[in-house]
Amino acid sequence: MDILNSLPGALLPWYSENARDLPWRKASSDPYPVWLSEIMLQQTRVEAVRGYYTRFLTALPTIRDLARVDEDQLMKLWEGLGYYNRARNLKRAAQMIEAVYGGKFPETHEEILTLPGIGPYTAGAIASICFSLPYPAVDGNVLRVYARLMEMEGAIDLPAVKKAVTDALTAILPPGESGAFNQAIMELGAMVCVPNGAPQCGVCPLAHLCRARASGTQLKYPVRLEKRARRPEEVTVFILSCDVALAVIKRGDTGLLRGLWALPHVSGLLDEAGALEQARAWGVDPLELTKSSERKHIFTHVEWEMRGFYLRCRVQSPRFTWVSADERSERVALPTAFRQFLGD
Repeated sequence: MDILNSLPGALLPWYSENARDLPWRKASSDPYPVWLSEIMLQQTRVEAVRGYYTRFLTALPTIRDLARVDEDQLMKLWEGLGYYNRARNLKRAAQMIEAVYGGKFPETHEEILTLPGIGPYTAGAIASICFSLPYPAVDGNVLRVYARLMEMEGAIDLPAVKKAVTDALTAILPPGESGAFNQAIMELGAMVCVPNGAPQCGVCPLAHLCRARASGTQLKYPVRLEKRARRPEEVTVFILSCDVALAVIKRGDTGLLRGLWALPHVSGLLDEAGALEQARAWGVDPLELTKSSERKHIFTHVEWEMRGFYLRCRVQSPRFTWVSADERSERVALPTAFRQFLGD
C-alpha cells in the first residue's frame, strides 16, 4: 500500500466533517486575517489566540491600519501573547506590502517568503489556503503525524529531516485542494495525533495506514534532539505606587523583552533591606513595604526566578514613567513576567 498517496483521500473527507469552527477559517479568501492567525498561532495555543485575533482585527481591520499603527498600541494589542517580535514583524511586513506591493498582499510563494517574519511554514500555509498554490505547510503537528505514520527515525528538529518531509508532502498535494489538505493534516495533529499523551488512534482516519499504530510504537515518535537546559536568572521586581500612579519603565532596545514596558527591576534576589535601599537610591522615598511575593516565568531559553516588593512611595521619581490604572489599561503593554505581580 502506498501510504502517502492514500493521505488526501483519507484526510479530506475527515476534515470536512471534523474541522473546528475557527474564526480565521471563515476568511480563507483574504490573506490578511489568515496571515495574522498563522503568526499568532506560532508557539501559542488556539484557545489563547481567539480573543487576541478578534481584538486585533477590530482595532486594525486592514493592512494599511497595521502598517501605520503606533508602536505602543501594537504592543498593547499583543500584550500577554508573548514572542513580541512577531508583532513587530507583522508591522514591518505590512509596511513592506504598502511600499512594494501597493497595499495588496503578494500572491506568489516566492514573494510571500520575502516578508519579514514569514518562513517556509507560514508562506506555505498562506499560499495554499488563500491562493490554492501547491505548497505544503509543515509545522510541529504535521511532523508528528508524519513521523508516526511512517515510523520516521530522524529527529524532527533537524532541517534535513524537515526538508525531506516537506518534499514528500509536496509530491502528494491534491490539485486545487492544497489548502484543505494542509489544514486537514495540521488539524489531525492538533486534535487526534496529539503531542501530549497517547494519540487517539480509535478515531484517526489514518489508523489503517499508520506504521506506528501497527507496531504499537506511537509514543516513540516523533524523535527529537535533546533540549538544552534553560539558563536560570534571578530578578527582583518593584511594584512602586505613589498616590494612584504605578511606576513603569521601558526596557532597552536589545536583549530579552527589548523595547517593552516593564516594572522597575534589578538582577539578583534582594532581601527586604536591600529592596528598600534600592528604592531610596532611585529617589522614590519609600513609605511602606506592604508585601512581597515570589514568582517564576519561563522564556524559551531562560527561566526567571522573581521576587516582587510592593512599596508605597512619597515621590514620583523622574527615573520612571508614572501611570494611572486607566493609562496602563489603555496604552502600557506589560509582558506576562511583570503583569503577574499586578494580578493581570
